[in-house]
Amino acid sequence: MSDTPGGSEPAGIFRVLHKVEDIFLALLLGAMIVLAPLQIFLRNFFDAGIVWVDPLLRVLVLWVGLMGAVAASRADRHIRIDVASRLLSPRLAQLLVALTSSVTAMVAGIVAWHSMRFVADEWEYESTAFSDIPAWMFEVVIPAAFTFIALRYGLRTFNQLKAFLAGRGEGASITPDGDAS
Repeated sequence: MSDTPGGSEPAGIFRVLHKVEDIFLALLLGAMIVLAPLQIFLRNFFDAGIVWVDPLLRVLVLWVGLMGAVAASRADRHIRIDVASRLLSPRLAQLLVALTSSVTAMVAGIVAWHSMRFVADEWEYESTAFSDIPAWMFEVVIPAAFTFIALRYGLRTFNQLKAFLAGRGEGASITPDGDAS
C-alpha cells in the first residue's frame, strides 16, 4: 500500500522531486529578476553597483538554463526533430522512442561523467569564481543536471522497452516516471 494518495510510492517520490525542482528553478529565476534590475538601478541612479552581482548573474543564467533542461526532460519536452515517428507504425515509433531515449541517456551520462571530472579538477586546483568563492561550487550544477537527465532518459528507455515487449501503448508515449501520455 502507498501512503501517497492517488498513486504508487515511486509516483509520489517523483511528484515531490518535481515540486522541489520547480521551487528551486523559481528561486533561481526570482533571484535573477531581483538582482538584474537592482544592479541597473544602482548604476543609473547612484553611479555604483554591487561588485559580485554581475558574475553571480552569469552563474545564475547557467543554473537556470541547466535546471530548465532538467525540467524539460521530465516531460520529454526538449528540442527535437521528429519526422520518422510520423512515418512509422505506432509500434515501431515506440521502439524508435526507446532508441532515441537510450542514446540521449548515454550522451547525457558521458557529459555528466566528464563534467564531474572537470568539477573535481576545479576543486583540486582551488580555482575561484569571484569574491574568493571556489568555482566548483557554481559548476557542480553541470554534472548534477546531466546526471538527472541521463537517469530520466534511462528510465524512459526502460519503460518504453517494457511497454513495447508487453505489446502495450500503441502510439503511447511513456514518461520517465512510467506514466503513459
